[in-house]
Order: sequence, then structure tokens, then C-alpha cells
Amino acid sequence: MSGEAPRVAAARVLDAVLHHGRSLKAELARALPALADPRDRALVEAICFAALRQHARADAALAAWMPKPPGRRDGDLRALLHAGFAQLDPLGLPPHAAVAETVDAARGIGRAHQAKLVNALLRRAQREGLPTPAAADAWPGWLRERVRADWPDDADAIFEASARPAGTWLRVNRRRSGRDDYLARLQAAGIEATPDPVLADALRLPASIAVGALPGFADGDVSVQDGAAQAVADALDPPAGARVLDACAAPGGKSAHLLERDPTLRLLALDVDPLRLARVRGTWRRLGVGEGVDPGAAARVADAADPEAWWDGDPFDAILVDAPCSATGIVRRQPDVLLHRRAADVEALVALQARLLDAAWTMLRPGGVLVYVTCSILRAENHAQVEAFLARTADAVAEPLPGCFGRAPAAGEARHGRQRLPGDGGMDGFFLARLAKRAD
Repeated sequence: MSGEAPRVAAARVLDAVLHHGRSLKAELARALPALADPRDRALVEAICFAALRQHARADAALAAWMPKPPGRRDGDLRALLHAGFAQLDPLGLPPHAAVAETVDAARGIGRAHQAKLVNALLRRAQREGLPTPAAADAWPGWLRERVRADWPDDADAIFEASARPAGTWLRVNRRRSGRDDYLARLQAAGIEATPDPVLADALRLPASIAVGALPGFADGDVSVQDGAAQAVADALDPPAGARVLDACAAPGGKSAHLLERDPTLRLLALDVDPLRLARVRGTWRRLGVGEGVDPGAAARVADAADPEAWWDGDPFDAILVDAPCSATGIVRRQPDVLLHRRAADVEALVALQARLLDAAWTMLRPGGVLVYVTCSILRAENHAQVEAFLARTADAVAEPLPGCFGRAPAAGEARHGRQRLPGDGGMDGFFLARLAKRAD
């Protein structure tokens, strides 16, 4: 199954993410196709996620065990050691294989002269275990303090939940089968799953699984989508035949969900990036929805914040603004967020979110509904963003959402939207607000 090649691949991905500011998702997309064996691809992915979730532990070990820990010039060595530590803990791979094959990988990355050092450090980790700093230590100081200020009673739980692997949620394509029918197919394949009592299309799995093992995945029978993201379709809930705008559509899961539920929607999916919009079209094709299937559906490269450049003036009945955000609610799925995010990024994102809300509002018909969504847990991007929008928008009113969408604002705060924190109900951190445009 495994050997030197996947360890080399994991070290190179981690080096790019840890030392060169690259995206984990993008680096994996480049590295994995080069490995022919799907078990090797799964191993690389598991090592990278585990290593990034515990990068603070690994660095603490290197600082304690080495007189001069690897710096930027030795980034590939540091990355390989992170990969080796992750194999021992938390992945729990057989120690002999994990150590021996990681030592072999030192030669594969051009570090043959340091193979003995790698062996010694991994053997020490095997004997003593890694240091166990608080989960909060993985967060940069400025962001850690911001989370504590926003969620004083929940901050430690947020840090702990964000350090654990995310659960697996499935969304059954109701155009292909009912949820109960698909559940029976999973059970026949030996895959345990539980229907969610609130989300009509959702199944929850107790463990992660490769999409290739899911019955009918390639045929579009099912998608992998967190329960919090699936709730967006319920929050928007457009009427049959409605004209709908998905203003920031990539990678296409939410617009696909809306079309799976109602093929009569006249849905326009936008993204400013052509490559990201191509992912939307790819998602639609796999699921059998969208362009070429649903006459009212279209995908277009355009900037939702600049409607004058593309909008035809025909208002929308419902608009989804799934806004770019800090991604602080999905650190367990994107652990590299903690390495790359800067305080200035949040301020820029808040300004962009405000521009998107203002622009989208001009395209919403009186009586229509806009749902604002982020995968952030920061109040500046969520409750405060919506409150500021309502203060400057006379014809906007926040509509209440029931408790199944998440936590209500804290006492004394304006009652705008619902917030999930990471791990709430086994879901990602997510914010939802439903805004209606006064008909008068």
C-alpha cells in the first residue's frame, strides 16, 4: 500500500503550505493525481490534515528536542518531521513502518544526510509522545484573542472542536432517489449512516469515507456536504419558479441543492473567477442539474459586487450571498486557515461583504428574500455585519429563523441571524441571516 512516495508527497505539500503560504486544497489537488494507488492518495491526505491540525505540537517537540529547530531554509525537513509525527500520533500507524518509510522519504526529498536525525526524532516521539499544548495555541494570538472576545464562554470549546477531524455528511440527490432508498444502499454496502431529523436530504456518517466508496457518487446520486451548508436551502426556501441569484456560487453545492429540490427555479450562479465557475459547472454535470438540463439555470463569470457590468435589470425573487469570509468556522476542514489568515484580511473581508450585500439588495425585488451566509464565527462578519446593513438600508428587515439553524444572538445583542459554532450538532461553524425587502 504505502512506502516512500506518499511520505515524499506529503512532505512537499506540507512544505508548500507551512513555508510558502500555499493553499492545502490546491496543493493536494496538484499532488494526489501523481499517485496511482487510491490508498496512497488517502494516506497523503490523512497525513497532511493531521499534521496541520497539530502543527503547534510538532513545533513544540522540535523546539524541545533540537538545539536549533529547522528554519525556513530547512522547510522540507521540518515538513517531513511534521508528517512523521502525524503518522505516529494521531494517525496511529504501525510505528516501524511509519518511522522506516519516513526515513526513506528523507532521501527522496534530498535529505539523505539527515536520515539519521529524522530516525532519532521519530523514535523519540514514539517513546515519549509529543508535547500537548492547549488547542488554542494552534491559533495565532490576534485571532485567538478575537475569538475569546466574541465567544468568552465558548472559546475553549471552539478551539477544541476545531482541532478534531470533521465529520462526514451526505446530501442525497432527491432527483435520483429518496433518502431512505439511498440509506438502504449504504447499509447494503456496509456503510453506517444516520438520517438527520431536521435536514430532509442529509445523512450523517460516523467516520470519514472516500467518495469512491459511496454508492452512485460518480453518477450524481449523492454529494458530500456538511449539514450546516445543507441548511442554507431551507433558509432561502424560494417558491416554485422563482428567479434566484447565487451571488458567490463556487464550488456549486448550494445552487445544486436548490436545483435538486426544484427544477423549475430560474437560477443564475455567479462567480468572479472562471476557474471557480468551472467547478460549479462540473458539480452540476455530475448531479444532473443546471445548464443543459434545467432550462432556467445558467452559470456566468461576473462580479456580484458590480451589477452594472452584467445585470439586465430584471429583479430576483431570492438571492443567496454566501460571502467570502475568514473561514474561522471550518478550521477543522481547512486547518491551513490558521497559518495564512491575517488581521488585515478580516477587515478587507468585512468591507467586501458589505459591498456584496449592498449590490445584491439593488437586484432584489420588493417582497423578495436575501439570505446572507458565512462559514465564520467572528461577529464582525456576522451579527455586526447584518446589523450595520439594516441600519443603512431602510427597506430591509431581518426575518426570524428557528433554533434548528443555530444559536440566537447573545442577550443584549440585536436579534439578527443564527450562529453555529464548530461542532454544534456535529456541524461546521456557520452563520445565517434571512433578510426581507419591504414591499412598500
